[in-house]
Amino acid sequence: MVVAVLLGSVRSARMGDRAAKWVIAELEKRGHEAVLVDAAELKLPLLDKMWKEIKKDPPAKYAKLKEKLAPLAKLYARADGFCMVSAGYNHSIPPGLTNLIDYFLEEYYFRPSAIVCYSAGTYGGVRAAMQLRALLPEVGMPSIPSLQPIPSIGSSLSKDGVALTQELAEKSGKFFEEFEWYMRAMKAERVKGVPH
Repeated sequence: MVVAVLLGSVRSARMGDRAAKWVIAELEKRGHEAVLVDAAELKLPLLDKMWKEIKKDPPAKYAKLKEKLAPLAKLYARADGFCMVSAGYNHSIPPGLTNLIDYFLEEYYFRPSAIVCYSAGTYGGVRAAMQLRALLPEVGMPSIPSLQPIPSIGSSLSKDGVALTQELAEKSGKFFEEFEWYMRAMKAERVKGVPH
């Protein structure tokens, strides 16, 4: 399976890259192709035109944006699922992640999403995850029932994305198994045809 891993934090002192590295390593261990989509690296402007509005003959001012989005469109077309890696900022979704998601729509349809949330504190970003649960189905990629919160990320994951706690290593198995199940099930149904 192909999984796009969307990392939404663009802050210079972010710790989300630890979580993204961990997610990618876990998915690769399970035999999947996991591709990082990093909002900080992409540096997309605040949404003005969606991909579908500029993919064919865009005005000159959107040419550079088209160059940035075209590889994402190709990746998303191949993707069997999307994994959101989200911090909790003021009980909400990081603006970089929302902006990254909003550039596309149909590319997400009938593919599952999974939410890995994190924070420096004890809640593990779950408040942001609850808002993602409302957003993701609205854009066509319903989230799986399980969440993977990572509280105290600085002591839970190394800079290289290695789990430092036995609890994280043990509890993540169910999360990834469930995500795989939904990817397989929805892929099988997409092959048969989609409602619209």
